[in-house]
Amino acid sequence: MENKSLLTDKEQLSALNAKFIKNFMTNDVASHNEIIHPDFVYISMSGKIVNRDEYMKAWAHGWNDKVDKSFTYKDEVIRIFGEMALVRSNTFYSWLENGKLMQGKTVYTDTYIKEKGRWWCVQAQITAVK
Repeated sequence: MENKSLLTDKEQLSALNAKFIKNFMTNDVASHNEIIHPDFVYISMSGKIVNRDEYMKAWAHGWNDKVDKSFTYKDEVIRIFGEMALVRSNTFYSWLENGKLMQGKTVYTDTYIKEKGRWWCVQAQITAVK
């Protein structure tokens, strides 16, 4: 990533959002660990609240190239409130289920806080769009 001091907060958050998605699609735990706050929580589509440790363990094998076929995001909206920010996007994805290509859509909101000049994701929530 570019030198953070040269990027605006919005540019930094957009880059972190892209990194978040890339980390998911590559199961990159080490890179993801760099942006996830120690007190991070995840709220799943079912409403389950998942702590950081459980989330990071699942992250290591969340994407499966044999089943998962595509994943894109768009309509990124970044709202900054001082040292806190909300990053929201829509995702579109496809996967194989019993030999049939399935498609889905979600909307997610990631909450970031800025500590000592660095943005950290402290919460992620994902909602299925029907």
